[in-house]
Amino acid sequence: MSQLRTPYYLVEEKLLRRNLELIRSVSQRSGAEIILAFKAFALWKTFPIFREYIRATTASSPDEARLALEKFGSKAHTYSPAYTQGDFDTIVRCSSHITFNSLSQYQRFGAPLCERSKVEYTNPDTGTRVPSLGLRVNPEYSEIGTELYNPCAPGSRFGVLAAQLPEQLPAGIEGFHVHCHCESSAETFQRTLVHIEDKFARWFPQLKWINFGGGHLMTRKDYNVELLITMLQGFRQRYPWLKVILEPGSAFAWQTGSLVASVVDVVENHGIRTAILDVSFTCHMPDCLEMPYYPTIRGAEHIDAESSRHKWLYRLGGNSCLSGDYMGTWSFDHELQVGETLEFEDMIHYTTVKTTMFNGVHHPSIAIRHTDESTEILREYTYYDYCNRMD
Repeated sequence: MSQLRTPYYLVEEKLLRRNLELIRSVSQRSGAEIILAFKAFALWKTFPIFREYIRATTASSPDEARLALEKFGSKAHTYSPAYTQGDFDTIVRCSSHITFNSLSQYQRFGAPLCERSKVEYTNPDTGTRVPSLGLRVNPEYSEIGTELYNPCAPGSRFGVLAAQLPEQLPAGIEGFHVHCHCESSAETFQRTLVHIEDKFARWFPQLKWINFGGGHLMTRKDYNVELLITMLQGFRQRYPWLKVILEPGSAFAWQTGSLVASVVDVVENHGIRTAILDVSFTCHMPDCLEMPYYPTIRGAEHIDAESSRHKWLYRLGGNSCLSGDYMGTWSFDHELQVGETLEFEDMIHYTTVKTTMFNGVHHPSIAIRHTDESTEILREYTYYDYCNRMD
């Protein structure tokens, strides 16, 4: 990796394929379609690898929908909390499925699309089919502990409640989308599924598909894959006319690579030593601050500084001007030196997508280590990437 300056993301193709093989196996054995959520992973130069295992992706914006069509090569399953008039034509052009967050959004955008479909279905000259339409529904149940990530919290803006649905679904609605997990277990899905069926099963005869959303972390080492397959098989036996879709994000890129940074300075204030890095928690690892969670650093241990007798303790500081751009404390087995590299593990899912250029801080470069151990640089960022954002 000597040709790469820090910071950089390193994707391990071998580990990525391991996840993809497991996901394909779950799909084949359960009969459910599993698609990639761009909100967690959108490194389009790796899409040729993904296309060996899956056929579709999910988008939440016009740009993600375009990415699906133009870079992945298939139309997206698209959901957004709110569509706008100026963007909706792009959404329609690039989507195979469109899910509406509310009945009012359906009335504004979906109903006219249904009228248009009557013409296009019967016109042999166009050969066009409008996307399959769905509604996001809210089962009012979720086991996500962090409020910031809980889409089913009381007062949530996501999805239609069962009490708000008419007995006869609006014309053209063919599916339900339910999302209430975040890096969750199969056991959590098992408990959630009871609430989903209890709330919404009476509308299932009117549907053609159901999307159970993301957060199914089936590639995590302790995930009960067999239970997930059994549940999906059982659900399909109960409702054989429904196509079942899952759209995890983290599961695809879970434990597939790292973010490599360098120590650029060490400062001390009131007995607290801070190793300042050439990466930023604010810019490059916002989930660490939002969730919050402490990332794993190879060769170091995150500890409680107050009760520790370790010698080499460091808070890690980012290179932005935000005062809170730090995390700590980690214990090392040696004194950190300027120029030394640190490797933040499991930093490919979400982190690569959420990276920003706040403060003019560059994105880390992106590289992939192929299965033959050769390394390819996929992307390096310059001043012009930052400058062009202001055009």
